[in-house]
Formats: sequence, C-alpha cells, structure tokens
Amino acid sequence: MTQPFALALMQPSPGGGPMPLTGILFQVLMFVAIFYFFLIRPQQRQKKQQEKMLLALKKGDEIVTAGGIVAAVIHLQQKVVEGTAVASLDDLITIKSGESKLVVERGKIARVTPKSAEPPASA
Repeated sequence: MTQPFALALMQPSPGGGPMPLTGILFQVLMFVAIFYFFLIRPQQRQKKQQEKMLLALKKGDEIVTAGGIVAAVIHLQQKVVEGTAVASLDDLITIKSGESKLVVERGKIARVTPKSAEPPASA
C-alpha cells in the first residue's frame, strides 16, 4: 500500500533521525536570518540616516553631490502643503560652486561635509 507524498514527509525517517525536510528548512531560515541582520537591516538604518541628514539641510551647509561637485547651499525651495513648507527629497536646492550656481534635487546630494572652524592658512 503506497502513501501519498505529503504523508511520507511527515513520518520519521527509518533511521530514527530527524526528517530531512526539517533540516533543510532550518538551514534556509538561518540563512534568511543572517542575510537580514547583516545586509538588509544595516542598509535600512543607513538610508534613514541619509534621509534625516538631507532633510536637515540648511542654507550655508557645504555639500558634495552624487556627481562629485563640492558646493555651498545658497537657497532651499521647499514644497508648500497646507500653508507650511515641508522638506522632501524632491525639493530643489540652489548651490554655489566656485563662480557657478547650480540647481540640484535634495535627493541627489551624497553627503554634507563638516565646516572647518577656521580657514586653512595660505603660505
């Protein structure tokens, strides 16, 4: 008398050891857990920090764009929702690099560089 495949998987193996399906399932779950805690979660945390930094951007900050342009923020154009200005990653930011003025999206800014307390002495 033959048993259906699903019933055969639920019965213990003849050797008395654990079912092979349970071992495979345990290995897959461990791989997913390791993958989540070492790759996905840190990336999510870094993305939140990046967004927080960009939304806190203000006039006078020195930035580096995703294209490598080093500039200072001279104007922020935020969207107005119900009478209040709301910062988003789609806002337009006017920056000045050397003698040029450029307009970039807030989301295309790679990082905010720390301001030095005093300018370097020229020799």
